[in-house]
Amino acid sequence: QVQLLESGGGLVQAGGSLALSCVASGRTFDTTAMGWFRQTPGNQREFVAAVNWSGDKTYYRDSVKGRFTISRDNAKNTVHLQMNSLKPEDTAVYYCAQDERTFYSGSYYPAETFSPWGQGTQVTVSA
Repeated sequence: QVQLLESGGGLVQAGGSLALSCVASGRTFDTTAMGWFRQTPGNQREFVAAVNWSGDKTYYRDSVKGRFTISRDNAKNTVHLQMNSLKPEDTAVYYCAQDERTFYSGSYYPAETFSPWGQGTQVTVSA
């Protein structure tokens, strides 16, 4: 059973930066895409970014394009989310998750295809 552990959340002023990391245990890390999602109270979890299994394809929701960068290091079973030019509307709990599809490199990443999930890390951006 793969387990995911996120770190790097916190409080930052608008315009600032935060870097999230997610370390995965288990032997299937380098065969699956990894994703970051976020959720605010009363709302559904929403897709933020994904990186394919080999790390050469990345996908983002429109509102974070040009500001966020997802990357992975398969040798260290780690996926990162660098968040720059943060806005108050980026405030949410951010979750790392593993895609259940092996060797998938397409552009469709619904939350339903991801399991397991990390415990989440709070990101708060003040105005």
